[in-house]
Order: sequence, then structure tokens, then C-alpha cells
Amino acid sequence: MRAPLSIVIPTLDAEEDLAATLMALMEGLSAGLIREVIVSDGGSQDRTLKIADEAGAVVVSGAASRGGQLRRGAEAAKADWVMFLHADTNLAPGWSAAVEAHLPSDKAGYCRLQFADGGWQGRWVARWANLRSALFGLPYGDQALVLSKELYQSTGGYRDMPLMEDVAMARALKGRLVALPIVATTSAARYQHGGWLRRGSRNLWTLARYFMGVSPERLAQSYRK
Repeated sequence: MRAPLSIVIPTLDAEEDLAATLMALMEGLSAGLIREVIVSDGGSQDRTLKIADEAGAVVVSGAASRGGQLRRGAEAAKADWVMFLHADTNLAPGWSAAVEAHLPSDKAGYCRLQFADGGWQGRWVARWANLRSALFGLPYGDQALVLSKELYQSTGGYRDMPLMEDVAMARALKGRLVALPIVATTSAARYQHGGWLRRGSRNLWTLARYFMGVSPERLAQSYRK
């Protein structure tokens, strides 16, 4: 019987983080859970593709847009289940058993977030993210997402949009999301660079504007500034 899970990882100049993310997936290979790892690249100019190739990953390439990259990766996936995972997010040991236990479910699963080297600020932001996910059904992409290909396709899949692709997917999965007993540790670099309070506030304001109907294209322009 073929392994049931494809892993899709969107990348763009991810050489600093990708190797560790791939290493954390090894237990899934050993358990016979992973059929393939798909790196969906958006035009990396560093060693990202070399690292992916050396790890035996399938590489698909296209324009840099996380939503589009996730969509292309899903289209290339051959397994019955797909996990979408950011290149700077590591799954804690034991994740493969939790995912395997989830496979009979008709729902999508997401992980509990924590930050690497985030200090007390990281713990507070992670606590809010996990609360937001539980209360409002809005896990973000750095919490990973695992679901059947059938469920994924029933939502229309990830939209090719420059920002908020994970929120759009969470809204499409409303009522069909459950927390998995897996910790996903993601890089704190963006928060440390931009400031925890400043970046957190900007994220909340961007989310609010998205719910008010501002287009992802306009949001992306403001966000990058």
C-alpha cells in the first residue's frame, strides 16, 4: 500500500531553515507515512533548490506567491492526504503518530504553535495564536495544515493570492478544523527583526482590513512597506 501523505513546502530563498524542516520529517519517512515531499519554489536564488534536491524532494517552480505555490504543490501531490508546511517550521518528535491517528478523520488538522528563541514575547504571541485558532477557527500557515485531498479540493484549494491565503483557507474549512497534539516550532526572525509589538499589531490590523473587504493585493503592498 502506498504511503498516504504528501508534504508540500512553499519556499523562497529558504536555505537557512529548510534543512532543519526536512530533517524533522524523517520520522514520517521511517514510519511509512510520507509518500513524497514537494518543494514548491517561487524563484529562489540561494541554495534552497540544492538542499531540496539532495533531500530527494520533488521540486515544482513558478511565480513567487505563497498561495500560488501552495496550490501548485497540491496539484502535484499524489497521496490521498496533504500536509502544508512552512519552510521555517519544525514539527516536534511524535508528529507522525499524531497525523496517522488523524487520517480516518473527515476534518483538517492544525498544530499548536510555538516560536524558536522567542522569549516571553514569543510565548505570548504563540498563546494568542493558539487561542485565536481554538476560538475563531483561524490557524495560520505556520501552524501547518493536514487534510485529505478530497476535503482540500471541496474547498476549491488555496487561492493564488499574495497574502491571507491561509486565512481564506481556514474560512473555507469553517467547522471542519481540529487541533492536533503536535507542536510546530517556527522561526521568530521576522518578529525579532520587525519588533514583537509592532509586527503583532500590524498582523491584527491586516487581518481586520481583510475581513473588511480590502483586497489581498492592496494588503500585500501595505504589508511589505
